[in-house]
Amino acid sequence: MTIFDSLVTLVADSTPTPLPAYEGDVNLITPGVVGFAVTFLIALATVFLLIDMTRRVRRVRYRNEVREQIAIEQAEEALAAADAERPSASGDETPKTPAG
Repeated sequence: MTIFDSLVTLVADSTPTPLPAYEGDVNLITPGVVGFAVTFLIALATVFLLIDMTRRVRRVRYRNEVREQIAIEQAEEALAAADAERPSASGDETPKTPAG
């Protein structure tokens, strides 16, 4: 017999011993002050994380709106500059006066 076989038989043959039954009032088992404090701190941390997340999302959204507005303004300026250069490119800048 190998060591593995002996370990398997040892584990398979052993039965767990059950815990003794609780004899007190089951309604008196509470997490106590420590459990309340831990739960309160987790709730408080969650509230602060939600507030911080909301602030960061607003900041990202505002930055995106500003970038879009800047892009629109730059496109309008480029269009205005292109429109201003068109008449000068054709060479007909001088107005023609009627001969007369």
